[in-house]
Amino acid sequence: MRLRLYVFAILIGSLSFCLRAQQPVQETKESLLIGPGDVLHIQVFDNPNLEQHVRVTDAGDITLIMGGKVHVAQCTPAQAANVIESALVSGRFFLHPKADVVVESYETQSVTVIGEVQDPSYYRINTPTSIIEILAMAGGLTTAADRKITIERRTTHDQVPYFLSNDPSVAAKTAVLVYPGDLVIVPKAGIVYILGDVNRPGGYTISDNEAKLTVLELVARAGGTTHSAVPSHAKLIHKTDSGYVTTPLQLSDIQKGKSPDFALATNDVIYVPYSYLKNAANQGSSIASSVAGASIYRY
Repeated sequence: MRLRLYVFAILIGSLSFCLRAQQPVQETKESLLIGPGDVLHIQVFDNPNLEQHVRVTDAGDITLIMGGKVHVAQCTPAQAANVIESALVSGRFFLHPKADVVVESYETQSVTVIGEVQDPSYYRINTPTSIIEILAMAGGLTTAADRKITIERRTTHDQVPYFLSNDPSVAAKTAVLVYPGDLVIVPKAGIVYILGDVNRPGGYTISDNEAKLTVLELVARAGGTTHSAVPSHAKLIHKTDSGYVTTPLQLSDIQKGKSPDFALATNDVIYVPYSYLKNAANQGSSIASSVAGASIYRY
């Protein structure tokens, strides 16, 4: 009778293990993944001799007191516990062990923020944190920042794009999580230039919510044209791989709504001639050469 009960218990235990092994672990986006260098605290219930503190190797493995080497990198702690239980069962050490894994310390508990933020540096975090909070830790974006931000994952090196909207509700709704060890890259926004007879000539960053800047928007940022300007003879200078290409720009017609406004490309230059410049056709090269010395207006 006892033998039949023992066999029945073995069958039930094996079935429960198989069912549990077949069921996918429910992983939330907030779960931190184990990576090389992390220190794990492993316990097997009712077996204190199997308790250990072990560091994950560069290959993503750990060596158990019983069960040998197992791979735990890219696992959540719950998944790693299942891997350990499976190793103990397959090694015929236990019938249905129950393991527990806790990450005592991550290889790095900081996130690196570089680029166009007020205070690029390392910032310590212990849990997944919203990108908005990370940017706030870094003092926010500079006026020259591009809103197309990249997050590079520590464990996979995947690059996750994030667009920081000017609308707070949209920014919060679309925010992604940053994990310990991740790298946050905030690039510099593109710059366009306006030179000649305008009130504030110089370079202006393309930093609006749609990451574009039109001709009229650039003229407005520059304080508009002066009374001596000749907008009908304006020029658009576009930088290409082979140099600068100068084309006529009917700024006067655009200002009057007779011609459509359009978005400028990074490094484009608008030149608005003075009234006493009767012939500006040959000024393209000299205008282009002055771009490097133009003041940058970051707003």
